[in-house]
Amino acid sequence: MYRNLRKLVYAAMCLALCLVLPFLTGQIPEIGKRLCPMHIPVLLCGFICGWPWGLLVGAVAPILRSVLFHMPVMYPNAVCMAFELAAYGAVAGILYKLLPRKPWNVYVSLICAMIAGRIVWGVVKWLLLGFAGNEFTFKMFLAGAFTDAIPGIILQIVLIPPIILALDRAGLVLNNGEANV
Repeated sequence: MYRNLRKLVYAAMCLALCLVLPFLTGQIPEIGKRLCPMHIPVLLCGFICGWPWGLLVGAVAPILRSVLFHMPVMYPNAVCMAFELAAYGAVAGILYKLLPRKPWNVYVSLICAMIAGRIVWGVVKWLLLGFAGNEFTFKMFLAGAFTDAIPGIILQIVLIPPIILALDRAGLVLNNGEANV
């Protein structure tokens, strides 16, 4: 029970970071939005708490932020982001649990989660815009998923693995059966 309570607290902290971090990065002209501030806590949640919590925080965060602060815009942005971030949290948690505990597997899990989430975002965006009678081209997908997100991609690759490795060494990662509780 104590383990589940810790996961709940960590997930709630990640959700709170999803709500607050965009305010901080929004103060940086030109690249603030491109730093993808909501992605970081969701990925951390997937690594730390496991895939169910990462999926839940990823699905809830953009919708909740849209309801509370009207950013991102609910349709189609927050809806697409909800699917994208849910995929991030789920894939990061699943791969981190399944792969051997080697430092390079943190990078493998992270990069696979980032690719999967961006593909999910593109498919959902294509479906939503298609149903509305709008076009979503492959060029628009590449721009939205990769080109515009380069600062965020770099930040995630630089920031997340050292955090996860440090938390794992400290026994604070709850995404495995051997974590110290």
